[in-house]
Amino acid sequence: MSHFSTLRTKITDAEILKSSLRDLGISVNANADVRGYNGQRVRAEIVATLEGDYDLGWSRNGDGSFDLIADLWGVAKKHNQTELINSINQKYAVTKTLSEVKRPGLSNANVRLVVQ
Repeated sequence: MSHFSTLRTKITDAEILKSSLRDLGISVNANADVRGYNGQRVRAEIVATLEGDYDLGWSRNGDGSFDLIADLWGVAKKHNQTELINSINQKYAVTKTLSEVKRPGLSNANVRLVVQ
């Protein structure tokens, strides 16, 4: 029986996800195994290698978004999973927004980003 959970996300940009994870000081691997309970593993396109024996992974869906795959019970043994996932989502959202603003045609936009 698998301990892995799969959660839908609004993440669509693999490169921004990887750079966001790195900016948070998290090691990133591509096309690697997500570690779970009792040595269980599942393959994911992007893997955040966490301290301890458990990881977070993201796999792309048919619609282009990513699912988060993790043994959340195991992740919670060493990390506050809610804070960890929220910080990743927040960093991704900020980085994605800033990258969109830099697109041609938006270079003169007056953008003020407030993060709480």
